[in-house]
Amino acid sequence: MGQWLKTGCVLCAQNCGLEVFVEDGRMVKVRPDKANPRSRGYACRKGLNILYHQYPADRITRPLKRVGDNFEPISWDRAIDEITERLQGLLDKHGPRCLAYLGGSSQGGHMEAGFGLGLLRALGSQYYYSSAGQEFSGAWWVNGRMLGKQYNVAIPDEHDAEMLIAWGWNGMQSHQMPRAPLVLKAFSKDSRRTLVAVDPRRSETAAIADFHLAVRPGTDALLARAMIATILQEGWQNQAYLDEHVDGWDRVRPWFENFDIQGALQVCQIDADQVRDLCRLMTTRRWCLHTDLGIYMGRHSTLNSYLTNILAAVCGVFGVRGGNIVPGMVMPMGFHADERNEKVWRTTATGLPPAAAGAFPPAVIPEEIESGRPDRLRAVIVSACNPLRSWPDTQAFEASFAKLDLLVVNDIVMSETARLAHYVLPCRTFYESWDVTFFPWTYPEVFLQLRRPLVDPPGECLEASQILVRLADRLGLIPEISESLVSAARQDRLSFGAKLMEYGAQVPEAMPRMPFVLAKTLGKEWDSAAKAGLWGLLMTAPKAFRKNAARAGFEPGIDQGDRIFQALLDAPEGIWVGKADEKNPMDGIKTPSGKVEVFIPELEAEVLDLTPEKEARGLEMPAGFPLVLNAGRHMKTNINTMMRNPAWNEGKRACTVAVSPADAADLNLTDGQDVKVTTAAGSAVGELEISEQVRPGMVLVPHGFGLNYEGTVYGVNVNRLTRSSHRDPIGTPLHRFVPCRIEGVAD
Repeated sequence: MGQWLKTGCVLCAQNCGLEVFVEDGRMVKVRPDKANPRSRGYACRKGLNILYHQYPADRITRPLKRVGDNFEPISWDRAIDEITERLQGLLDKHGPRCLAYLGGSSQGGHMEAGFGLGLLRALGSQYYYSSAGQEFSGAWWVNGRMLGKQYNVAIPDEHDAEMLIAWGWNGMQSHQMPRAPLVLKAFSKDSRRTLVAVDPRRSETAAIADFHLAVRPGTDALLARAMIATILQEGWQNQAYLDEHVDGWDRVRPWFENFDIQGALQVCQIDADQVRDLCRLMTTRRWCLHTDLGIYMGRHSTLNSYLTNILAAVCGVFGVRGGNIVPGMVMPMGFHADERNEKVWRTTATGLPPAAAGAFPPAVIPEEIESGRPDRLRAVIVSACNPLRSWPDTQAFEASFAKLDLLVVNDIVMSETARLAHYVLPCRTFYESWDVTFFPWTYPEVFLQLRRPLVDPPGECLEASQILVRLADRLGLIPEISESLVSAARQDRLSFGAKLMEYGAQVPEAMPRMPFVLAKTLGKEWDSAAKAGLWGLLMTAPKAFRKNAARAGFEPGIDQGDRIFQALLDAPEGIWVGKADEKNPMDGIKTPSGKVEVFIPELEAEVLDLTPEKEARGLEMPAGFPLVLNAGRHMKTNINTMMRNPAWNEGKRACTVAVSPADAADLNLTDGQDVKVTTAAGSAVGELEISEQVRPGMVLVPHGFGLNYEGTVYGVNVNRLTRSSHRDPIGTPLHRFVPCRIEGVAD
């Protein structure tokens, strides 16, 4: 007899609750979990198809070593011995700057990142790269300056909002908010609320919006500056909020005075009356802003985030119910890394800082490997991500990774990145492991779900966290652990905790290595480094979380963390582990002044340079590339590279090259035919889709395709059409504005 077990989706950051029917040790059915307090019975088709993620044909179950052009199975002991010997040799010869860790990018489990960063730091390196660095470098760097911490993502408090503005965000397809399609439809249907979409095309979200600003591709920053100028010209700004909660406004305000609003809106190709009407709504209604990759990876990426944040401050929506609020967190999504601190590294060849909460931008990795400098990258550990399909400029990554002295990949499959590795180490899936995620997408409640193994792992697979612990142990990074502490791990948790405190006092050098110590004690008993690490994290949680937990009903005390841990074990559907202080929504802003600090001196010249005349020239398309490629369209049929088997999309048009009817007619193209898309980076052939959603002059290609599955490549790898050098000054690739052309392919 089988049984239904509770878990969560691991394919996107919403982690919707799921129930999985397990029979004879195999997952066979999936349905939404109505008991999950955050998703409340909602799940999209991606989560309902996780069986395709769990059971790929290219699963690896034993450690593999490259021998010539092939891979041969080897033992775990031999793999760890050889990897650490080669790694230590490189570190001894070239120093810690030769090493990078590429991880912390999983949508399904975050404990791996703690162990990966622990290993990296113990070896003296700061080179941490993640998908957050690819998507959010500009946005999170701006957050660090304006809100005090790079990880302070001010989420929309949509429940108390009268108006929701989706700027560069197509939540009907991409989610990025709990139950996003249901929330957006509710806004659209409620006559008392307003849904606004700022998007070049008529996306699924724009189609149901009350108000759609069809901004010209690449002009979001110019539009934001014009909107701020309009509000100031009309005297509509929230002056009381600016006086009380904003620092630096006097230095910023002159940037928008005497600005050519009409000229800017002509360049943006938007009607001035429509913009004025929206600005009036924004200064008379309680609204929140939801931005996404449409501006994060658009032209002027960092300026887009900076100016939309200033717009929000002018209207007084930061730290206000119904506006945008820094939520409570169990664990921040990264750490603050201010490049003005001389101890914070920059990349050696490209000079970029770790702007995305401690993560460097992946677009620079090929240059850092191939720089020819003595301190170039030579050794890379890849864990729970697939750079050769997920990160920009596949050709550059292929060429540079082939030149590494050591490439180690931890994965569940023989991915495109794994095929270039010297060693491939087999991971358990998130349905064979204990793990959690720390995405802070709710306010005021703080949600956490401890997902547990539903089925046994095949072969010799380990958690990614366990693999990293083995590497650290073999490198001599974990202090000696007393037998009494090992024995205590077999007792109750609080007795073990008391023994652990005693051990820490006796062996102070163990404190910075405590996650590894927990993994070798509790983790050994539980067969899970991740589970042990979470217990330790909850037991040593910062004061802010402990206060939030008390508001959620977990009484203060030395055992509060253990009680929360037990509650998570008792409620596999997840629980509210904390509640932010609703009486003080500004509490999450951690700037020196305690206010929203709007003046960023490094961006002043760029803002002032953002004029209608210069933008008109800058938007002129290069010869031979008259169209704008949107590289990375969000669709219900794509999910990064985590669904490799194309059968999950059988019968659907999953990966197409979408254009407008007008462009198709001009180019004499027909729906369904093969077309070639060409950019400065290269060319790719895909099936044409003619869609009324697409704005003339644009070409849309989704991400997450071009995967080599059972010897066949399915769909277009859009990252073969992007250049890593086509990026914002802070490092974010400009995937939403890639000059291109398309043409029909002869039969």
